[in-house]
Amino acid sequence: MNPVYKRILLKLSGEVLAGAQKSGIDFDTVLTISKSIKKVVDMGVQVAIVVGGGNFWRGRSSGEMDRTRADHMGMLATVINSLGLADGLEKVGLDVRVQTAIEMREIAEPYIRNKAVRHLEKGRVVIFGCGTGNPFFSTDTGAALRAAEIDADIIFKATNVDGVYDSDPNQNPNAVKYDTVSFMDVLNKGLHVMDSTAASLCMDNKLPILVFNLNDPENIVRAVSGENAGTIVK
Repeated sequence: MNPVYKRILLKLSGEVLAGAQKSGIDFDTVLTISKSIKKVVDMGVQVAIVVGGGNFWRGRSSGEMDRTRADHMGMLATVINSLGLADGLEKVGLDVRVQTAIEMREIAEPYIRNKAVRHLEKGRVVIFGCGTGNPFFSTDTGAALRAAEIDADIIFKATNVDGVYDSDPNQNPNAVKYDTVSFMDVLNKGLHVMDSTAASLCMDNKLPILVFNLNDPENIVRAVSGENAGTIVK
């Protein structure tokens, strides 16, 4: 199979890494995902990754806690996931670099755009931790920002549904799935793809998003090969 994309940014939720445990990191799940990512890299595709932190902490759900501090805690959660995913990718034979928007030099490189691009060009997987490095911005926005900065062809957003629907398919059995949908429809209809800041950033930079189901990690390979593996937002 020949890839139709040269450079992708894969956005993973923290919950994906938790597997059936629902929280923390299930390393068997990490290894399964890592094996699929390796297939993509072996096809010659450059892969950058942004991971959420919801399997450990959600700043928005922190109650009376100061939002800035809660978001900083969430950024640290993304670093835990980035390091866990890096270990899984290395276990399957990939060369990996973790870069963080908040400096922690003992465990990761600071985010430097040109260095990240150079790593990708050398076939290394680059994982971006800490989102944008700023409170009040989601890791979806971090993914959109990094994808724009590294000139990614597309964002692959891995979720627990197989695309974008006009309503919640878990609650509405008659929900209709879109094969393609515009950013304006996502924003105007409130479709749950990414938050509005991330969606606007992608729209402004003409950066498409593919929403697909990661319950079958092979969907990453299918999507890179141009198969209809979910919904394209463009």
